[in-house]
Amino acid sequence: MKFFADTAVVAEIAELDRYGLLDGVTTNPSLIAKSGRDFKEVIAEICAMISGPVSAEVAAMQFDGMVAEGEHLARIAGNVVIKLPLTLDGLRACRHFSGKGIKTNVTLCFSANQALLAAKAGATYVSPFVGRLDDIAIDGMDLIRDIRQIYDNYGFATQILAASVRNANHVRWAALAGADVATVPASVIKGLASHVLTDKGLEQFARDWAATGQSIL
Repeated sequence: MKFFADTAVVAEIAELDRYGLLDGVTTNPSLIAKSGRDFKEVIAEICAMISGPVSAEVAAMQFDGMVAEGEHLARIAGNVVIKLPLTLDGLRACRHFSGKGIKTNVTLCFSANQALLAAKAGATYVSPFVGRLDDIAIDGMDLIRDIRQIYDNYGFATQILAASVRNANHVRWAALAGADVATVPASVIKGLASHVLTDKGLEQFARDWAATGQSIL
């Protein structure tokens, strides 16, 4: 499974990239607002840092505005992915961009039927929001499994990008359910490497090595 960092904080992206754990980045208007920076400037900086896909979301709600904004964003860098809402206008815009070979991420997906439409529109990625479904007592991973089965049934190339991922369990469950990508906060990605038994083992190894009085170098 690929890992995308769900952040607009450039320092977090740079750190994850140094670890070799990063396959791409997703942003949204809320993340940009939290960064306090200029949207297009942030997208350009991220695209220059990593070679993977970087999702940049349109603000328009109607087709013509989505196309105008999306084409403007696509000119920032070759690895920009145009992020579109899962509405009829968004699906129409998705078809427009996919026809031009521009990658898209259809976001705010909450049903298998919506995901089916996104695939038929030629979306590169569809983003089901598992955490927000959990918030209303619906198992978000059931949606991932349903989309996986539908896409496999018909050979759709659209990749399932598990979004609204909030913890390590979400990452594990999304991987087991067959998500192609998980877009995850930087803190959660780094936390995946942690385990109390790993820490205890390293402490024991360090004590035993110190007792030998040896040096590797």
